[in-house]
Formats: sequence, structure tokens, C-alpha cells
Amino acid sequence: MQDFRKLRVWQKADQLTFDIYAATRTFPAEERFLLTAQLRSAALSIQSNIAEGFGRGTKADTARFVQMSIGSSAEVVNHLHVAHRLGYLSAEQYQQLAEAIEHIRRMLIRLLLSLKSQD
Repeated sequence: MQDFRKLRVWQKADQLTFDIYAATRTFPAEERFLLTAQLRSAALSIQSNIAEGFGRGTKADTARFVQMSIGSSAEVVNHLHVAHRLGYLSAEQYQQLAEAIEHIRRMLIRLLLSLKSQD
């Protein structure tokens, strides 16, 4: 069982979670239980699923949780798009977060392919 905290993809996802928490602090109060909560939850889910997957005993289980992280990353992409369209994120904030999540998605896909090739 590998220490998930040493994985670069988990470290990037961890940083993204904190960046999203910081960015959503300025969202309107009426979004607290809607977009803010959804965006934070999806970001946190990426790193949490990586952690849980690497805490499992088999590569198949790990791969399944990495797939869930990929799904959560798509959810983050969607929520960032909505937040930007609503004017809650500046173009610069949106660009920075969008680039970070796309980098993480690519890393997750490579990790998944690696895990599946080891079967």
C-alpha cells in the first residue's frame, strides 16, 4: 500500500482544494449551500477518492477510486464554468483554476491507464 500523500496528483488535488476554498469565500451568501458547497465538495472528493483508492488492497479497487476522482474532476470543471458565467470568478481566477483541474485530470487519466496496464 503506497502513501497517497507522496503522489504528485494527490498533492496537486490538495492544492486545488485549498485554492477553490479560497476562491469560493467571495461567492454570494445565497450560494453557500448551492454552488459553493458543490464546488468545494467535488474538489475535496478528488483527493479523497485518491486517498481511499490507495488505502484499498487491490489495483482494481484503486483504479475504481481513481475513476471516481476523474468523475469528480469533471464536476469541478462544470462548476467552475457556471461560477465564471455567473460572474463569481474573474477571468484570471477561472483560467488559473481551469488550468489546474485540467492538469489534474490528465494526471488522473495517466494514473488510471498505468493501474489498468498492471493487471
